[in-house]
Amino acid sequence: MSEQSAASSAATVLRNRNFAFYLSSRVLGTLAVQMQSVAIGWQVYDITGSLYDLGLIGLAQFAPFLVLILPAGHVADRYNRRSVIAVCLALQLLVSILLLLFSVSGSAVVWPVFAILVLFGSARAFMMPASQAILKNLVPLESFSQAVALSSSAFHVAVITGPVLGGLLYLAGPKCVYMVSAALLLIATVLMTRTKSRTQVHSSGPASWHTVLEGMRFVRSRPIILGAISLDLFAVLFGGATALLPAYARDVLQAGPTGLGLLRTAPGAGAALCSVVLAIRPIRRHVGLWMFGGVGLFGLATVVLGATSSLAIALAALFLLGVGDMVSVYIRHLLVQYETPDDIRGRVSAVSAVFIGASNELGEFESGLAAGWLGLVRAIVAGGVATLVVTGLWAWKFPVLSRMDRFPHHEKEEQEALDKQHAAVK
Repeated sequence: MSEQSAASSAATVLRNRNFAFYLSSRVLGTLAVQMQSVAIGWQVYDITGSLYDLGLIGLAQFAPFLVLILPAGHVADRYNRRSVIAVCLALQLLVSILLLLFSVSGSAVVWPVFAILVLFGSARAFMMPASQAILKNLVPLESFSQAVALSSSAFHVAVITGPVLGGLLYLAGPKCVYMVSAALLLIATVLMTRTKSRTQVHSSGPASWHTVLEGMRFVRSRPIILGAISLDLFAVLFGGATALLPAYARDVLQAGPTGLGLLRTAPGAGAALCSVVLAIRPIRRHVGLWMFGGVGLFGLATVVLGATSSLAIALAALFLLGVGDMVSVYIRHLLVQYETPDDIRGRVSAVSAVFIGASNELGEFESGLAAGWLGLVRAIVAGGVATLVVTGLWAWKFPVLSRMDRFPHHEKEEQEALDKQHAAVK
């Protein structure tokens, strides 16, 4: 596909009304959550000054996520995915309101924040598989790769803007951040209720542990998918330095909330720019090399981040970290969605979400513990080194993935085209 035709296909996807509603809702919801994330981290660290509490922010979100995510995948296959997402957005709106009430109370203890984040983690558990699975119900198959890239691009625009806005609004206090977040989540919820998806193949049969675990069995039977999502788990698990950015900004870089917002923005900026490039020039060759290269860049950038006390170098490292992460996320998402039947896509997406959630929230908890034991700087550097080690081990353990040249569905399409040509000649 030429650059011109790829750009035209991307524009066609954006003219799809339901995709546009979904994308707008996703952007606003993500923007609100990113703003809240900055406010929560800074507020908790300001109250307690504890690195362990920064790690507990991630654990509070991950614990309910881990318990609920597999049943949530079954829900995404059994019920309307748009409705599931809308309910989850409404619950996130409730989280913003509760955080606002906590701030108004002026409490000097932070356990209510962790309790509120348990609710957020529960909503996120049901939202992730439905959000990942619905995209293929919104656009034609031939536009799916562009839709993935555009969705990722819009997501990372929100990731870029959210922390900066959160840091700026935090200058007026956390209450201001939570009020604006609540307003954005209200609009996102309304937009999602107006989104209509194409026919969804619903899961049949009664709910049971056998049906809930169908996604896990499917992933285990596909070494390419298993290798891709487990690489993300173990690599990012050790490289979750973003959880430590509140302490890193204040204690190493001597920066305030605005500086923290810039640091939180840099990975999103790198990911957004990368996703725009991927929308115009999708990866079609050397897929395995690109994926492992992206994770390797993520680890290397984490090492550089931990080794510097310069704000400019830290921003550059975080920018490259976002680029590497976007490449691996793009490839993993296409592998999972292309290779999964629609009636179990929610459950397979739930398994993928388990790995993603573990690498993010559990990685934040691990980073908090490591920083408490090793010190802030050494914990970040050690996490980056561990990511590089995992990248090398997975390249050796999953050679079918590391040596992959094209996506499997592209190989099938090419073979079918060749078969048609041979039949025509005969």
